Amino acid sequence: MSALLLKDYYVIFRQMRIFLLLILVFSCIPGTFYSTFAVVYASMLPYTALAYDERSKWDQLAAMMPYSARDVVLSKYVFGWISVAIAAVGTFVLQTILSFVWLSDVTGPSIPVILLSVCVAVCILDITLPMMFRFGVEKGRLAMFLIIFLVCASAGAIATIDQSGGPDFGLQTELPVIVALLMTGISIPLSIKFYGRRNR
Repeated sequence: MSALLLKDYYVIFRQMRIFLLLILVFSCIPGTFYSTFAVVYASMLPYTALAYDERSKWDQLAAMMPYSARDVVLSKYVFGWISVAIAAVGTFVLQTILSFVWLSDVTGPSIPVILLSVCVAVCILDITLPMMFRFGVEKGRLAMFLIIFLVCASAGAIATIDQSGGPDFGLQTELPVIVALLMTGISIPLSIKFYGRRNR
């Protein structure tokens, strides 16, 4: 699986530098919405990798290699988790630096907000990746619109919750973690099943 992750990394790094730059820019902008958007936006990177795989007929090549459907599917999930984790850590570090530079304007990163953003990003992966594996990127255009809507809506919702949540907001992150874990447990077997059907 490490080779599959390395492949996706090279594809994203060489051809999607602007995409990664946008995540960095959003992380540097003070405010809950922008930091949340940066983390959730990172969950879209696996779809870009899938699009390039489909365009280059990678699935046909992978079928001739010692990779099972489980390996290919899990590599996309792991790639998404790594992307989200990097965005979350980057956001935390950059927001911390900004809070020291502009003490009066930036309150610093909120760990519950970042954790909630990670959970939302994982849930978006869990909802949309099975659709991509079932219909493909080209046919799954509706899923892409769904992804964009979910990214924007979740960033706005988390920002609103953070502003009105009060001191108990940190306690509200336990349920999203459980939901994200449950959805992942359902999503991965579905994706493996759908991918196996497409490549028979």
